[in-house]
Amino acid sequence: MVTGTGMITPLGHNACSTWDALVAGTPGIDRITLFDPTGFESRVAAEVKDFDPTTYMERKEARRADRVTQFAFVAADEALRQAALDPAEAGDRMAVVVGTAIGGVGTLMNEYDALLARGPGHVSPFLMPMMLADMTSGQLSIRLGARGVNYALISACASGADSIGEAANIIRRGDADVALAGGTEASITPICVAGFAAARALTVRNDDPPRASRPFDLGRDGFIMGEGAGILVIEAEDHARARGATILAELAGYGATSDAFHITRPDEHGEGATRAMHSALRMAGIEPDDIDYVNAHGTSTPLNDRLETLALKRVFGEYAHELPISSTKSMIGHSLGAAGAIEAAICVQVLQEGIIPPTINYETADPDCDLDYVPNTARSATVDIAMTNSLGFGGHNASLVLRRYRPS
Repeated sequence: MVTGTGMITPLGHNACSTWDALVAGTPGIDRITLFDPTGFESRVAAEVKDFDPTTYMERKEARRADRVTQFAFVAADEALRQAALDPAEAGDRMAVVVGTAIGGVGTLMNEYDALLARGPGHVSPFLMPMMLADMTSGQLSIRLGARGVNYALISACASGADSIGEAANIIRRGDADVALAGGTEASITPICVAGFAAARALTVRNDDPPRASRPFDLGRDGFIMGEGAGILVIEAEDHARARGATILAELAGYGATSDAFHITRPDEHGEGATRAMHSALRMAGIEPDDIDYVNAHGTSTPLNDRLETLALKRVFGEYAHELPISSTKSMIGHSLGAAGAIEAAICVQVLQEGIIPPTINYETADPDCDLDYVPNTARSATVDIAMTNSLGFGGHNASLVLRRYRPS
């Protein structure tokens, strides 16, 4: 059961401001400011704006945490507040599972510069604890006194969704009563932007940043790098009810598969994504036409959007043409390891509010992408069950099913 959500995104430093901007169709994409992008092929990104970590944590704590971990602290604090949960009371029955695709790459770049400029004696002793991908979950565990299972799950752009799914499995098998789960990313750095651009994955629509991310549109040319964090508090139903928690949603299904096809390209028939969705539906004990909304992976790359559409048709059949599907990456970009967790938190909001965020910048239909992508304007709808998909480099596929909670 989901009892708390927290987000920090290019649209806001909390779930409420992010949600309001999503419903309004507000783009969070602009020219890169975290470094000078002059000379880079792709010069736009979805950055978390006006972020001062000392607003949310002690200065000493902020200095010893990479931006990727700082984001997770902010989202986790919000999720715990909403859940009205004191981690100290859960203790060794509280798990922390927070994934990332890349980890503390900003710290690594800074310290590598120090190494080159001044020598090895000037590399910070905090480099390794700030850089390692597991240190976000590790630092969260230390910060909160959560002494249960502590993992950093890394599966590229499926990391956030996989972390939530595996945290729920930890609870199902009785190894924890409650888990803090999600994903975080802060990789808008010169090396990452240059690397993704070299792989021909990023947009080069630099002259019009707010309209650069256009999932499923015929004119799409690549994804927008984003950053941020999404964290959920997940509990066993009896634990949540015993402490009088408000249950926001049921995490009903989770499926994960591998394409076993190519290091960067999706399976050419969408077969891996198809199996992940089927697996999630099977765990949830529902049929495809029970789904009321899909938050698509929808990266705005020519290949991903076409193949995800194909996979959706394979899973949902004719119903796929009636099913509302949207990509919130059109507004917040692609936050890699955080994406699936942020999008799961968005699905919780959809269940609560009965509003489906749009896919903005949808202007020209693509014959290969011919479904209902909720173009440009949010839509009121009764949503009892939502699905969110995450697909990553290396052939990772993850699908989550979230259901409106109804006490038994």
